[in-house]
Amino acid sequence: MDKLFKKLGIIPCDMRLYQTAFQHSSYVNENHLKADYERLEFLGDAVLELVISDYLYRNKDFKEGDMTKTRASYVCENALYEYAIALGLSDYIKVGHGEEQDGGRFKKVIMADIFEAFMGAVYLDLGFDTVKKVILNIIVPYIEDPNVTFFNDYKSVLQEYVQTSQKSLIYELVNEEGPSHNKVFTTVVKIDNIIYGKGSAPSKKEAEQEAAKNALDKLAKR
Repeated sequence: MDKLFKKLGIIPCDMRLYQTAFQHSSYVNENHLKADYERLEFLGDAVLELVISDYLYRNKDFKEGDMTKTRASYVCENALYEYAIALGLSDYIKVGHGEEQDGGRFKKVIMADIFEAFMGAVYLDLGFDTVKKVILNIIVPYIEDPNVTFFNDYKSVLQEYVQTSQKSLIYELVNEEGPSHNKVFTTVVKIDNIIYGKGSAPSKKEAEQEAAKNALDKLAKR
């Protein structure tokens, strides 16, 4: 990982954190290890949201709704996947044999999750000021480049529609199938208790986005 640390301009202290950040559950289970990246991913997700929220508040004269949309665009799964590709994180990801054969080290959901886990590891190892600098160095060039756009946050768009029409909106997980390292989640979105959209994806978040997109497509045709 020396190349990665050099690229980011950081000197790690506790390598165990970074090793954990790159360990998928399939690898951990196969090798009888203690921890995969999921706890670090949880932490990294919160750190990313705070850093980008702080940046937008200090540097953009946006209203709350616009800040929410902008933040969502640059911490969504597609965006995190692009950051992970740019950093070459797939070189360091460890997955089980079956997941490796299935292209797991290059799957969008895994690479996005590991980017978050990696940021969580940097935060724990080197502190908030350092992880803030790392995150801003990675993400701000994308925010400031008018030619770069990541996928729309369909959930936010649908939420705005529902708020305008004063209707209720809920997402419901209706199916979960496949082995732990290669699950597919299916979610429906209900407006006033009527199903308007359905989506399937390798993560619950992405399935909800797909359901929202499906609902918006149907609403546009009405």
